[in-house]
Amino acid sequence: MVDLPQKKVGIVACSGEELPEGTVTRLAALMVLEQLRPGSTVTICLPLFLAGGEGDRAFARFYPTIAVDGCDKRCAARATEMYSSKPAASLVVSDLVSEYGLEAPQGCRKLNAAGLHAVDFTAERMAGIVDDLLEKRWSRRSGEIIEQQEIEEVQEPVQATCSCGSGIPVQKVSVNGQEITLIALPLIFEQLHEAGKLPSESVVKELMDTVKVYNPVPENEESEYAAAILREYSLYCRKEELVS
Repeated sequence: MVDLPQKKVGIVACSGEELPEGTVTRLAALMVLEQLRPGSTVTICLPLFLAGGEGDRAFARFYPTIAVDGCDKRCAARATEMYSSKPAASLVVSDLVSEYGLEAPQGCRKLNAAGLHAVDFTAERMAGIVDDLLEKRWSRRSGEIIEQQEIEEVQEPVQATCSCGSGIPVQKVSVNGQEITLIALPLIFEQLHEAGKLPSESVVKELMDTVKVYNPVPENEESEYAAAILREYSLYCRKEELVS
């Protein structure tokens, strides 16, 4: 098993400025990231996510995420599910306002008092969901909660962090003519190489067993994946030999 980053919860907010509720999502997300749960959360940039940012998409596949939307269009939730996996939780500000009888927020760039109250309310709800998710085990292969586990103690940073700097490395591999992005592959290569394991048929099973912990591999394509990954590991080892 490779050493991967501390479990955190990703927060992706729609941040649409055409509605006051969109501004509420952005400010509420920042409150959770910077004040309420700074050591347990990272932000996922929705525009970068939509544009194909591999770091953000990998994080959303690897860790649980909370989608926070302003309205029932659910842009953040739908984008997360389309390009990565279904969010572990979803909040819609307009639904919260209606369900809990809050005064409707007003103002897009500058919220009124009702809007600021909606920010506080949404942020508190989000923080509670973060706590719940950190108590549960997250399946990195299926992108689902599978069972309970104890919360790990973390040291809180002074500012919000971004998922693209979360330290989850990815690598693209050609399998059957298609470019596949595999999570944690560079770390897997690094640790096998440091253990003195040379690329050979005998190391293929260990490679594949570890890769499948963090990535879905179709059963009918396992041999193709194995050949591609072994090829990439051979290239990695050659480069390391040249450097050293």
